[in-house]
Amino acid sequence: MHSVGPARQSHRARRVAAVAVSLVLAGGAAACGPEDATGKAAAEGKPGTAGAAPQKGGTLTVLNNEPQSDFDPARLYTSGGGNVPSLVFRTLTTRNREDGPAGAKVVPDLATDLGKPNADATEWTYTLKDGLKYEDGSPITTADIKYGIERSFAAELSGGAPYLRDWLVGGESYEGPYKDGGKGLDSIVVPDARTIVFKLRKPEGEFPFLATQTQFAPVPKAKDTGIKYEEHPVSSGPYKVVKNDGDGEHLTLERNEHWDEKTDEERKAYPDRIDVRSGLDAAVINQRLTTSSGPDAAAVTTDTNLGPAELAQIGGNKELASRVGTGHFGYINYLAFNPKVAPFDNPKVRQAISYAINRTSVINAAGGSALPEPATTFLPEREAFGFTAYDHFPAGKTGNPEKAKELLGEAGHPDGLTITLTHSTAQNRQTSPEVATAVQQALAAAGITVKLEGLENNAFNEKRWDVKNTPGFFLSRWGADWPSGAPFLAPIFDGRQIVTNGSNYNHAQLDDPAVNTEIDEIAKLTDLAAAGKRWGALDKKIGEQALAVPLFHPVYKRLVGKDVKNVVISDWTGVLDISQVSVK
Repeated sequence: MHSVGPARQSHRARRVAAVAVSLVLAGGAAACGPEDATGKAAAEGKPGTAGAAPQKGGTLTVLNNEPQSDFDPARLYTSGGGNVPSLVFRTLTTRNREDGPAGAKVVPDLATDLGKPNADATEWTYTLKDGLKYEDGSPITTADIKYGIERSFAAELSGGAPYLRDWLVGGESYEGPYKDGGKGLDSIVVPDARTIVFKLRKPEGEFPFLATQTQFAPVPKAKDTGIKYEEHPVSSGPYKVVKNDGDGEHLTLERNEHWDEKTDEERKAYPDRIDVRSGLDAAVINQRLTTSSGPDAAAVTTDTNLGPAELAQIGGNKELASRVGTGHFGYINYLAFNPKVAPFDNPKVRQAISYAINRTSVINAAGGSALPEPATTFLPEREAFGFTAYDHFPAGKTGNPEKAKELLGEAGHPDGLTITLTHSTAQNRQTSPEVATAVQQALAAAGITVKLEGLENNAFNEKRWDVKNTPGFFLSRWGADWPSGAPFLAPIFDGRQIVTNGSNYNHAQLDDPAVNTEIDEIAKLTDLAAAGKRWGALDKKIGEQALAVPLFHPVYKRLVGKDVKNVVISDWTGVLDISQVSVK
């Protein structure tokens, strides 16, 4: 997010971005609230809305490609608390479990409110609700939340969100409770069993968003088993873990009888049992959901999209089409420039490429118009992110090669030029050869010859994240850790987050004092709506420099089993919210 340690901050958002595309961990986007079982949503074709109201009982099957590994709140890297994880781990705050834009809001969970900041948002105080209990009936206390956060600093439990390491006073040098001799972090204060105070190094108006991360889940110190805790973490949510085979490949959850729905306005927890099976091929998952026989009739997926061929097949089948949920996640796929490399050091060359892009061909390469949405802004077209419309270099639907040629002439390349575009060889329809080829063909019409450099995915990522070896021109992508402009713009354009000895995501190496100052000023705001407007204005201002060419924002299309009811898809992360589903 804002001015946190660059390597950790950027790594966090980058990792969630990668996860988001392949196994989005939470919520989605549609039309109306979960209580409307027969009204507007049904009319708009939203799955799981027709028929009787949702009922408790039954078993929900989850068919996934990626295992739910590292099932320890310290090690999980989630957005809004995750999807399957949020059934077991409650946090101080959580995402609002409603459809569409309403679902992009942060709401209280274990806490009574979103937190009380001091005057400059460098201190946040939370109070726990009454009656909170673990799966064994013992009370949840703020000391457990403090301990849960502190253990996330232990090297052997790394992998979770690193913001607190950068935000908390003393966090940068803290090594966790296994090495501190019982001292703990002084910047997390627990005056009593229901109150917890966080002391930050700088203003952070979006702390309530961070408090949705699983690192804020309570962990009773007496039950902590270190690296083995993931095998049976102590539940604070509506379900408890009764089986965890193969590091999350087969996860079985059953009701936590001590969870009290009176303390939890967000999770519906209709099924009696959740059976999560992973390691399945994407085609197999979609086929099983399509056939929807036996237990698969009450099945969903939290990480597998429908592809173009499957969507074409479904298009002619009304019953299948009625079981497809559509969602949007805060994510951008774009062309990145490294202005330190010629000819991209010339703004007119970057502008020419921006004008030349044929977004129609790019969209087709990315899966067709049913999946990605064309983008001319870096921020997604959602109010929660502070979206402000702009198109500084209008290319239309198919590009403006004449304007591109004019700018190339002004840049000293009247006869065109030859450049290299670096991309991944992974078949992900984002940074892949299909998208690269579409860019190549569009720029050819403007007299720009593009040589394609395809790299194996790991090598591709290492190269684009290495500030010393960043290509001049390459495909890239980014996903936000929560629905705000902060985790979108700060890691990419804050000059203080340029990393020279690790993973760098400020590809353009922009270090503009005015941009850095505005990021700090917005960070002070606890009025998230006001902050959103400032993020949108900043996006528009940065966009004038043509440091990136926005290409498209992804759309998620996912099947559910024929007996699945109450599908809720929010704008937080764009997929079905498992905590709302009914199967009876």
